Amino acid sequence: MNQRPLIAMILAYLVPGAGHLFLGRRARGAAFFAIVVTLFIVGIAIDGSIYTFADSQRQLLRQLATLGSLGSGLVYFIATMTGPYGKVIASTFEYGTMFTLSAGLMNLLLVIDCYDIAQGRKE
Repeated sequence: MNQRPLIAMILAYLVPGAGHLFLGRRARGAAFFAIVVTLFIVGIAIDGSIYTFADSQRQLLRQLATLGSLGSGLVYFIATMTGPYGKVIASTFEYGTMFTLSAGLMNLLLVIDCYDIAQGRKE
């Protein structure tokens, strides 16, 4: 079995764009890193929240949102370790929370993109 797709997917999950760099797509990797990390940081900066499993007990939609946020990889884990985020009273709370969620979902799509490139299905 070819290990290249698996390594590319793991790298792409952990650090946005790293899978594309591993596959030799330097410009794409740098652009994807900048996009995903910027989305996540802007979401935090405008008082957005990060979905966590601790906050989502018995709430299916929050659990799904947590899985989506987890898609950001190491950025998510670093952010959750550095402290709680999000001020519900802030006027930008919902926008910021959607920015962090969108960053995770976008990175999950990039993981799939790395798999397709490594398999030769996509250029």
